[in-house]
Amino acid sequence: MRKVGLFVKKDRKACRKADEFESWLKKRKVEVIRKESLPPGMYPVAAGQVCAPSDLSCLFVLGGDGTFLSAVRWIGNLAIPVLGIKFGEIGFLAETAEENLISNAEKILNNEYTISRRMRLDVRVMREDKEVVSETVLNDIVINRGALARLANIETYINDHYLTTFRADGLIVATPTGSTAYSLAAGGPVIHPDVPGIMITPICPFTLTNRPLIVPDSIRIRLKLEPGASDIMLTFDGQQGLDISDRDTIIICRGPHPLNMITLPHRHYFDVLKAKLRWSGGRV
Repeated sequence: MRKVGLFVKKDRKACRKADEFESWLKKRKVEVIRKESLPPGMYPVAAGQVCAPSDLSCLFVLGGDGTFLSAVRWIGNLAIPVLGIKFGEIGFLAETAEENLISNAEKILNNEYTISRRMRLDVRVMREDKEVVSETVLNDIVINRGALARLANIETYINDHYLTTFRADGLIVATPTGSTAYSLAAGGPVIHPDVPGIMITPICPFTLTNRPLIVPDSIRIRLKLEPGASDIMLTFDGQQGLDISDRDTIIICRGPHPLNMITLPHRHYFDVLKAKLRWSGGRV
């Protein structure tokens, strides 16, 4: 490896560790491209965003899950392998902790790792037959009503076949990777990353028979608000948001460019899962 990226949380502890790690890499003749994440918050969807250099051998992300999702958006559709280093509270997307960064970086520089390909979703927003937004997400898209809005009525179609109209505070469409994020908090199931499915999870549905649904990842989902909807926002991975109305149609399908996540030897998904969820006395 001759060029790697560092994507760093805007945090004193993470930046201090990044300085140390950057010096370590440069002593090994590795060129470093460094970028700091934006402060936490919701940002408007921006066209023509600057993306990562295409010749990065890998990307190290120092931060929590929010920083990881920002880093994934930075690399876009590039096939750059990514490693998360935990500095946040939960760290479902982190593969290692900061105290093990140097030892694991040695393995990565020596190509002692494997790749887990995580499905992403392509999301398009059509407004009166014109595409206004095209985004790729790793975790989920969320339709959320504002504090003063009425319940959202969301018409849902599977491959253009009408499924139902969810009447709820909102709706989450998530990947298996995103199953441990907002969807889990809303009552959705945990899905292993290798399971080829997409989750549809209503948020506080008015009708108790509206339950989370897992559909094949080969289908296309189409969502539309019923007439009169207002104060509704669509968010992408909790990073960027767009105000939507009944003029908009949201089309979601499996993206052609999965994320290449670095996995290290002796690191098992179910061990991480039971530790993060504190099953059988596991610790974070």
